[in-house]
Amino acid sequence: MLRSVVSGLLAALIAGHALAAPPGLAGRSEGEPPTERKKPAPPASLDELFGRLREAEDDEEAKGIAKLIERRLDRSGSATADLLTDRARQAMSAKDFALAAELMDRVTALEPAWSEGWNRRATVFWLLSDKQGAVADLQRALVLEPRHFEAWAALGRIYLSMDDKTRALSAFRRAAALYPRMAKVKDAIDRLAPDVDGRDL
Repeated sequence: MLRSVVSGLLAALIAGHALAAPPGLAGRSEGEPPTERKKPAPPASLDELFGRLREAEDDEEAKGIAKLIERRLDRSGSATADLLTDRARQAMSAKDFALAAELMDRVTALEPAWSEGWNRRATVFWLLSDKQGAVADLQRALVLEPRHFEAWAALGRIYLSMDDKTRALSAFRRAAALYPRMAKVKDAIDRLAPDVDGRDL
């Protein structure tokens, strides 16, 4: 008797399982193709971001895109270089510029192809009042990444501090060509252009 009851329960379970919809097909009509999960869109390439920055229609949009670009440029690809750069930033905050310079020397030796490393070391040289060193590092950064708008803007400010208005205006214009809505650069161009290009009569 017990054997026949167990056999009946097994038969019922097997029949019920056969009628149940396979996983992932429940709630789908017969003949309807299975739904595929949409893959997330890949992140925009650096080239695409620079293109969007040039074409941005308002300042907030441009700032958002510029931040995305800066985050990409901040990646050295080396955990050691990133750690040393962070320590250099801490040293700069503590106004220990000599230590910051030493740390950034190590970074540029470790990752010589990382444009942001040279840009960061240029900032340290500027704070140490070594303008020629800062200019040399910015030029190196721009060889590695010619679209580095912050490096162009910094180069313009250094040339301006050296009273080289022609080179300053040229650098600011290079920055503006990459980031047209960069307010500090637009203002600098407006102030310098009449002196360098001549005033309209």
